[in-house]
Amino acid sequence: MKKLLLAGASLLVMVSASSAADLAARPYTKAPAYVAPVYNWTGFYIGGFVGGAFGGSNSYTSDFAAGTLAASNRQSAFFGGGTLGANYQFGNNWVLGVEGDIGGLSSNDRTFTDLAGGGVIRDRNDWLASVTGRLGYTWGQGLLYVKGGAAFRDDNGVRALNLAPGDIVGISQKDTGYTIGGGLEYMFAPAWSAKIEYQYYNFGHTHVDVLNAPGAFPSGTAISYRDDIHTVKAGINYHFNWGGSVAADHY
Repeated sequence: MKKLLLAGASLLVMVSASSAADLAARPYTKAPAYVAPVYNWTGFYIGGFVGGAFGGSNSYTSDFAAGTLAASNRQSAFFGGGTLGANYQFGNNWVLGVEGDIGGLSSNDRTFTDLAGGGVIRDRNDWLASVTGRLGYTWGQGLLYVKGGAAFRDDNGVRALNLAPGDIVGISQKDTGYTIGGGLEYMFAPAWSAKIEYQYYNFGHTHVDVLNAPGAFPSGTAISYRDDIHTVKAGINYHFNWGGSVAADHY
């Protein structure tokens, strides 16, 4: 009986020792570190926008007699189009870029009417475009930026309506100007961002000289006004060659 008890005790000791050795052999596994994303704005992008365009300065000068010329303000218009650009992020929080955009206008007429003769001069732009540089400050998903550069528009904006054949109207209008603006862009998903932006377009002064328009305008009529447009746009951009975020801080 004693021999059986000693054999059982020996077996129990051997099993316990073997189990302890197995537990000691298991490697220690550290919990994975948390990786905080750092958003990177570097890369090319393409997008679209919608918004509105509004007339700028409503002032004008003319040699019409007082009360004989009626001028309407430039109409508000729908403005929508596309954007193409590229960004380069540097110094952790700064973004430098170049951007081009073009958009069509639904209607932004401005008219001048001779109340006596009935002649009408209409100023209309069908599209606006710009090529600008951008400088922004980013804090992860957000980007606050300013922009500025060259502005362009269609070259058939001013027309004299209901004039008799042979009447001559001299028009001096700039097709290029400058633009400045700024906005806020937010990265809401990998490779996708949304923005809201204000942009001001200035095309200098437009001059209209009616050299001969009997029955419509007095001969030698001159009208001059500042030509500027304000726009507010909301848009979405898709970013190429850019993964949205890269690994950075570990905790």
